[in-house]
Amino acid sequence: MTLADSASLPDSMIKAKVSSTKIVYLDGRPSDKEILQSDKDSIYRVIRTFYYDQFRHFQDPDAPYFLFMSKEAGLSMGIGGSVRMRAYYDWNGAVPTPSFAPFTIPIPANPLNMRHFSTTPAGTGLFFRVIGYNKTLGSYQLYLETDFTGYMSRGLNLKKAYAMVRDFTVGYATSTFSDPAAQPVVIDAAGNNNKFTYTSVLVRYMPCFRKRWHIGVSLETPATAVDQSTSIARPRSEWLPDAAALVQYQWAAGQHVRLSGIVRSLSYRNMLTGENHDLAGWGINLSSVAHPAPWLTTYANFTTGKGIAGLGGDMQYGFYDLLVDPGNSSRLYSPMTIGWSAGLQYNIRHDLFVSLVASQTHLSTREGSPEDEYKNGTFACANAFWNILPRIAVAAELDYGRRVNVSGTHRNAWRANVMCSFSF
Repeated sequence: MTLADSASLPDSMIKAKVSSTKIVYLDGRPSDKEILQSDKDSIYRVIRTFYYDQFRHFQDPDAPYFLFMSKEAGLSMGIGGSVRMRAYYDWNGAVPTPSFAPFTIPIPANPLNMRHFSTTPAGTGLFFRVIGYNKTLGSYQLYLETDFTGYMSRGLNLKKAYAMVRDFTVGYATSTFSDPAAQPVVIDAAGNNNKFTYTSVLVRYMPCFRKRWHIGVSLETPATAVDQSTSIARPRSEWLPDAAALVQYQWAAGQHVRLSGIVRSLSYRNMLTGENHDLAGWGINLSSVAHPAPWLTTYANFTTGKGIAGLGGDMQYGFYDLLVDPGNSSRLYSPMTIGWSAGLQYNIRHDLFVSLVASQTHLSTREGSPEDEYKNGTFACANAFWNILPRIAVAAELDYGRRVNVSGTHRNAWRANVMCSFSF
């Protein structure tokens, strides 16, 4: 059995999606049946890598339905997209955002906004992928993805844009620090509240050894989230790229354990003394996705660090890479963050599954911090997902969230989600 083969039910669903792809020959369909079958097998192997991409998230679009192939040029191009609609209903104090994040739970509850119903097309998008081979460059890919998560969740937004040449990736891509494939399945757009799947303009080198080991290193464009509530200590512009790395062991296609890390430069200036300060931020992420049985999938993530709150999860809604020291407003400090998530997915059939998800994040602020400051958040959900056809799916989900402040005050919130999607 190769890494591309698996007896799990989720992999059977991937096989069905791959088989649904239609190949369009731009320079004539081969008349020889053996050549035609060889071409199809080759193309389908390439498409499978789309689903087993090391940085593919469950909510990412499917492989393109139509694949245009040019034999002489050694090129294939896929144009695809997804139409996704979601309706949700909040009660017990509505969350004021289309995405259900414990951080945004209002404390105290707003009596004008205790219940809320709305819809959103967020997640609808278009993408383009070019796969080719060149004698000088070897194999390469170009990828462009957009979705409608811009203004009012209806404006077109660039999500990814990168090129892959052999083991190098250059462009706007998912960070090396994250592991989207190990994130449990959540229908809500926010995902679990320890979700690190952010994108950055980067340069990454990620070779594979002995078909099972991956090692990756990258330099990434920084984007820090610094508290600006004081005029005495002010953030300085970023001047060093983030550096991220990972090591991963993969024992089968779509099953691995990964350890990744990131280091960052966090800078601010004391406006009274005129002194510049440079603090080091760092983060560690341990993650895994596995199929211990054909019908069972497990997801696990543990993340900790300082100065990484703005990179994902609950705390990206605030400014927690650097906070004002409650004992000295002329100083900033980087609080420790800890988070975890776990998911269990049970496939009733290859096209029908149910799952349970739980996650939590914790922010360790210093004594004297404002009592209404965020301390920790908890997220849990149960959902069911049915692929009516390989590219048509419906889903339902029940979400629970809890926010706790430094003072100990807390509130719970609930949301019911339904979703339908079609990919092409």
